[in-house]
Amino acid sequence: MDLKPILDAPFAVKLHLATVVPAFALGTWLIFFSRKGAPVHRALGAIYLALMTVTAITTLFVHQLMPKSPFFGLSPVHLLVPLTFFAVISALWAARRHDVTGHRRAMISLYVGGMLIAGGLTLLPGRILYRAFLGG
Repeated sequence: MDLKPILDAPFAVKLHLATVVPAFALGTWLIFFSRKGAPVHRALGAIYLALMTVTAITTLFVHQLMPKSPFFGLSPVHLLVPLTFFAVISALWAARRHDVTGHRRAMISLYVGGMLIAGGLTLLPGRILYRAFLGG
């Protein structure tokens, strides 16, 4: 493992990582281990949604994948940003209505799309985390 690619990364990437790493840990705990509906679940869920919102916003400033894209440096992975916003809003909306099924669906969609799929894409050859963790 070599942290140099992360340390040399632009500020937007560092901020993105600073929000997504704790969001991943919180999301994993909330989905798999927490007691649903408990005050701690609710409080940490609010923090998780805030972290995911900031993570999505910072994504808009990360342009390493296609810096010369005609869409201001945005790449296809940036299509997950509006989906993240939609999932965050849907999760909040469902929770406020006590719609457990809708809330669960939105939170799992947010976790799978925002964490597993988008996170998995960061390990593609040439990406910063690929270089940091897999060397290359």
